[in-house]
Amino acid sequence: MARCRSCSAENPERNHFCGVCGAPLVSASQAPTATMPLLITLVPSSSLDEGRFPPGVVLANRYRIIGLLGQGGMGEVYRANDLKLGQPVALKFLPAATAKNQQLLARFHAEVRIARQVSHPNVCRVYDIGEVDGSTFLSMEYVDGEDLRSLLRRIGRLPGDKAVEIARKLCAGLAASHDKGVLHRDLKPANVMIDGRGQVLITDFGLAAMAGQLDGARLSEGTPAYMAPEQLAGKEVSVRSDIYALGLVLHEMFTGKQPFKNGSERTTPTAVISLATDIDPLVERVILRCLEVNPRNRPASALAVAAALPGGDPLAAALAAGDTPTPEMVAASEDTGALSVRAAVVCLALIIGGLAGVVAISPWTTIMRVTPFPNSPEVLAEKARDLTVQFGYTEPPADSHYNFFIDTDYLQYAQRELKPEEYLALLAKGQPPLIGFLYRQSPQYLATLNADTDVSATDPPPVLSGMVEVRLDPPGRLIYFATVPPQLESEKPAAHAPDWDALFAAAGLDKSRFKETEPERLPLVNFNTRTAWVGSYEAATPARSLPMRVEAAEWRGRPVYFQILGPWTRPDRIQRRVQETVGQRAVQWFWVIVLPAVCLAAALLAWRNYNRKRGDPRRASRLAAFAFGCHLAGWFFTAHHVPATEEFFGSFFSALSKALFWAVALWVLYVALEPYVRRRWPQSLISWNRLLGGQVTDPLVGGHLLAGTTLGVGYILFFGAEAIALPTGGVAVNLPTAVLGTRSALGAWLGAINRSIALALLFFFLFFLLRSVLRRSWLAAACFIAFAAVSAFIQPGSRPLVFAAFAALQIGSVLCVLIRWGVLPMTLGIFVGLVPYVFPMTSDFSAWYASVTIFALATVLVLAAWSFRIALGGRKLWREGFLDD
Repeated sequence: MARCRSCSAENPERNHFCGVCGAPLVSASQAPTATMPLLITLVPSSSLDEGRFPPGVVLANRYRIIGLLGQGGMGEVYRANDLKLGQPVALKFLPAATAKNQQLLARFHAEVRIARQVSHPNVCRVYDIGEVDGSTFLSMEYVDGEDLRSLLRRIGRLPGDKAVEIARKLCAGLAASHDKGVLHRDLKPANVMIDGRGQVLITDFGLAAMAGQLDGARLSEGTPAYMAPEQLAGKEVSVRSDIYALGLVLHEMFTGKQPFKNGSERTTPTAVISLATDIDPLVERVILRCLEVNPRNRPASALAVAAALPGGDPLAAALAAGDTPTPEMVAASEDTGALSVRAAVVCLALIIGGLAGVVAISPWTTIMRVTPFPNSPEVLAEKARDLTVQFGYTEPPADSHYNFFIDTDYLQYAQRELKPEEYLALLAKGQPPLIGFLYRQSPQYLATLNADTDVSATDPPPVLSGMVEVRLDPPGRLIYFATVPPQLESEKPAAHAPDWDALFAAAGLDKSRFKETEPERLPLVNFNTRTAWVGSYEAATPARSLPMRVEAAEWRGRPVYFQILGPWTRPDRIQRRVQETVGQRAVQWFWVIVLPAVCLAAALLAWRNYNRKRGDPRRASRLAAFAFGCHLAGWFFTAHHVPATEEFFGSFFSALSKALFWAVALWVLYVALEPYVRRRWPQSLISWNRLLGGQVTDPLVGGHLLAGTTLGVGYILFFGAEAIALPTGGVAVNLPTAVLGTRSALGAWLGAINRSIALALLFFFLFFLLRSVLRRSWLAAACFIAFAAVSAFIQPGSRPLVFAAFAALQIGSVLCVLIRWGVLPMTLGIFVGLVPYVFPMTSDFSAWYASVTIFALATVLVLAAWSFRIALGGRKLWREGFLDD
């Protein structure tokens, strides 16, 4: 029989571990010894030599020697009592003959300095360094137990369940060291202690070093039999080198034998299953991954090893212990929310069906299909150039630019003054036009003054002689013309009235139906005469016709100004004082005060978390760099570029500074708030952390991306159903940004990526704060949905109840995905949901913008197919798994 040192229970010797408390057993023939794995020879208690310091001696007025634990080439280890703190300690002395060796003394000091940075239940604590009678010693935690090497020699190999338990604790201690930047470099069974309570401790940090601070001969220090190939070759030592040594230790624990016949040989290890047939295949897979020759193929961290062991969940263990899990621990957690094969198939089917539904309802939901939109921007630009020549301005321009715009004045007037059926009828006729086409040309490059914006009607200002601005409606009818006449005239042409009939014909108007009247508007440019006419648009319904006014001016017989005006058209250059309500002023002052305060608080929190090493700056930097790159690439595709110095010193530097600002703001926000989310709701960050950690092909990441794509397609259908239920524009009319071709489509996608990340993180952190205050996810979700519904209800427009109901459904669906799967699928859902704001949708594939529709649909389908493939994770689709959860 063998007696347990911890609880004194007697057990059969063949069991090796106590059946009561789980501690290692010591047979009756063995003396209970407390050993320290310090490259020394262990001395049994029955033959203990007193050594240099006999029992009872008090050293440094603090440590009372109990006895010698062991001695060897690296010195002596004594058990002692710390009289000051009243606890047992181990004192490690350098050999007397080498006590003055400066290299050994430096290693002693380094061991204390490095080991004290790591504080963890599975790491042997080193307290201090001292000197007595010219001898240097370390004081460290006394472990009343047995080292793993001795245990394995005594019992052969560990039982499977005990081996997994010890392996998990070993991983936790090693991860704590790596988290502080400490590489052990000498992990082996002799440096792993198991005390009388079954606790596992990593000891001997004599060769430990800070990551990135090793070079030269120190790279190959260690025990050759437990060194990684790159360490043996003296090339590099990294976290993955310790992972390799961990794999060697695990191999011995589970099989009782070393994986390589020759300690220095690093080829294919002996198959674990051939040495112990009862080993779990998961264990064999973990060990083989740790023993990969290429460091990149090994697990990235000790926590990843623990997570891959049978039944392991370090995240749950950390939360149960009240600790804040590290980002790596969150990423290595179990696959919470992973999609089954059946769920992945259902999601893919919903995406395909949803996109088909989006195309099918486009005639009622896409503004470009509700109103006439027959011409591409290239056709309209050519029409504008032809009209410019027709009106007498034949000088070829040096630069030109065009874009679409929405007449917001008319939109607000129609929503306020017209009945729904009248508004829809006018939209269907295209008169008055809700969408306009802006064309500008110039004898010099159109370099904007405000480098953050694209070319507009006022930027660059229309002050250069020869500048021309033309506005057309989508069918190509003229609605505005203006040009800047020459400042110097070499000769004065004969003054004669311009052919106004040509301009009326270009506008698609019958001049005979208009009556001449006194002009009201002054153009910006010089002119000889002005004139004006009044008439009306063709009646949309018998009960309604809208008045129309035409203003024009000429200079030396050529038109310099022509504009069609409605009762909604406001003067561009008259500043009208807006009557603000008390509530509007309060909201403005709220943001003026709160926004800087929030920014300052976020910066202080980020600084605090960064200094205390609580944040996740690595992933925050990756996210910020990604946003920075997307912003610059979006600027490249969407900006109007000119071969002039303004391009580099103006537009580029402005885009660069703006991208840098948003990247820094995103980094600060992430470092400020992410640690609190990781502590209180880490499950929401599992797939997010894996993706930012580079695990793009992880099945959990693929499943969450697929779920997010499904949410996004559903979101598009929500918008479509809302547009059908609110045909009078209860929601803002949207003109897709990607209507100018492939270049604008790519820029629009990149812009959508940045917007979706910003919106998702803002939404997520706001919900997290509400959840932290209310302590319940369902209660926080209910409050969030209620707030969204009330906000939608009080917005101007018809059918507020319908609007509020759709808002509640949309926010509710997003929150369901967030609570169930986390922040990653919600972010992708918002990204895909931006499709109708970015791309025009049509079921008429003969339309000029149908290629942009196909590009958008193909992008979403490719994303869905790729994430579906990744989500399967190698599982077969039909033969197995489809009917399983």
